[in-house]
This record gives sequence, structure tokens and C-alpha cells, in this order.
Amino acid sequence: MVFEYCPKCGKKLDKKEIGDEGLVPFCGSCDRVFFSFSYTCVLCLVIDENENVVLTKAKPDSPRYGCVAGYVKEGETVEDAAKREVEEEIGLVVSELTFVKSRLHNTDTLMINFICKAKNSELKISEKELYSAEWFTLQEAQEIPDSKIGSGTKSLLTDYAEENY
Repeated sequence: MVFEYCPKCGKKLDKKEIGDEGLVPFCGSCDRVFFSFSYTCVLCLVIDENENVVLTKAKPDSPRYGCVAGYVKEGETVEDAAKREVEEEIGLVVSELTFVKSRLHNTDTLMINFICKAKNSELKISEKELYSAEWFTLQEAQEIPDSKIGSGTKSLLTDYAEENY
């Protein structure tokens, strides 16, 4: 998001030279800079003790499988967001969490990718957020055609299979 107006007082922002950052939106009234930002989300590949993975679909007509995902709430760490989203969406408790990588998605969303090992394996799907969730072997998940799986999910599956984290 790029600010044109001050989110505090509503005045149009000027540009101010800020060190190595160059020209940055600045509010003279509030004496504050406003850097552009991306929304922060977590993308979680959930794995059980047998290395099976959970893939989800958000809607009945979703053409693609994905991972558990969600936005980081204000004041929440990305690690806590990952654990919360897994528990909220599929009812599993995360026993181990490993950061894999971050990537910019659609220019305004910073996706923080995690491998989440689950303590239990009985899925309790949130009807508010998901249409379906099911377990796949790692091989089955990797064999899903690219047209049927999200690019971030495919990348995370590859990272897990090749231990690129």
C-alpha cells in the first residue's frame, strides 16, 4: 500500500528525502514518514508424523488446492499467526514450526511460508473459512498438476521435499 494522505490527520502527504531511502511520503503536520507496506500473511504446509500433507480448498468451485493460510493480526507474531490459522482452519495443534522463506505475492501481500508439524491428524474443518481439507501423501501432492494447485503451495511442497529450508 502506498500512502497519498496521512492516515492520522488526513492531510495530503509531501515527499521528503530520508537518508538512503530517497523520497518518502511525509506528513509535515504529524512530523512522520509513511513507508509503503505489504499485508503480511502466513502460508502453512501442515505435515503429520508420517509425512502426509494437508491440502485445502476454500470454496466448492475452487480450481486449485492450497495450504492453510491467513493474515497476521495486529500485535501477533508470524509464528503465532501460523499456529492460530492451522488450529482455526483445520483443528490441528502445531507441535513444531519451521520457517521456510518469504515471498511477495500479488505485489501487496508478503507471504511467510512455514512447515507445520501437527500433533494430531483428525481434521476439523472450519466451515467459515474452508470448503474442504484432506490428507495426501507427499508424492500424491507433488503429482497434482500445476493447474490444480496454487503456485505458493507447489513451491512449499517442493521446498519440503527437497529440504530447501
